[in-house]
This record gives sequence, structure tokens and C-alpha cells, in this order.
Amino acid sequence: MIGTAIGSHAPDFELPGIDDRVHHLARYLEDYRGVGVIFLCNRCPYVQSYLDRLNQIQTDFNDKGFTLIGINSNDASQYPENSFEQMKSFAQEKDLNFPYLRDATQDVAHCFGATTTPEVFLLDGEGILRYRGSIDDCPDRPEAVKVAYLRAAIASLLSEEPIVIESTETIGSSLKWHQKGP
Repeated sequence: MIGTAIGSHAPDFELPGIDDRVHHLARYLEDYRGVGVIFLCNRCPYVQSYLDRLNQIQTDFNDKGFTLIGINSNDASQYPENSFEQMKSFAQEKDLNFPYLRDATQDVAHCFGATTTPEVFLLDGEGILRYRGSIDDCPDRPEAVKVAYLRAAIASLLSEEPIVIESTETIGSSLKWHQKGP
């Protein structure tokens, strides 16, 4: 398997956020019992369909020791809609209630093994990956969700119970990687 395996430590990172501060995963792990690292971008229709659900997850679990961290790793030179300035506009327009960070080198996406937007990696307070995959089973119709994978995993993690479903296939758009030279 490429990237971080379930049950192993996730890679630490320091990335700039749209709030013009540097965000360090280790600091979040000191302050929260669970962290959901989610790879996002500004234009993916799957990300768009999940934004309200993600904001609601942040609202529902923030006071219980959990936070989401959004990361945009898409190549902004080929896809300018993913530029840092566009990320700021996007977050304000969509009322994101969690940090949104820029992974311009794509190193964080590579280390995690992210391939899709949106793709979530749920970490416990020690930085160990406990769940990887989709937010739920119905990206395009929130009213038709039968299994809310991320919600269930967060609830289990925070109540110190085993996570029943540790990984799912992600449905979304492929990450836009930097083009390699000739």
C-alpha cells in the first residue's frame, strides 16, 4: 500500500493556512483527541457536495475534542483555481469552519498516500491513522446516505471503541499532480 497504513503514524507536517498562519499537525495532536485530515480542492464537484456535511461534522464534534483540517494539494500552476488566493475566496464563500491549508509541494499528499478529493484520514491523538476513505456512502445526495463512515469512525474514536470500518474506497476527483519534465 502506498502512503500511511491503518495503525501507523501519519506524517507530521507544517503548512500555510488561509489565515496566513503556519499550521503544524503536532500542535493539533496536542490539543485534540482526534484529527480528520481531508484532502480538498476548490472546484471538485464531490468536494462541493460534501461541504455542508463537513461543516456540520466540525460543528458537531469540535467541542468533543475533534477537528477537521482541509488540505489542498492540487497543482495550482496547471489549475489556477487552486491557488492560495482562490483558496481564501473559496473558504470565505463556502463558510468553512475548519482550517484550510496549502500543500504546494504535494509532499503531504504523497506521504499520506492521498489520491482523491475528497479523501479523509482520521488520526487519533497520538497521530495514528485509524480510518481512511470516504466521508459517507452517497456523495451526491446527502438525504440518501445510509452509512456515514467518517461520523461513525469519529464517534468510535472519541468514545475509545474500535472503529468497525477502518477503510473505504474514495469516490471523487483525482488529485492534480505536478507534471514531470520530459
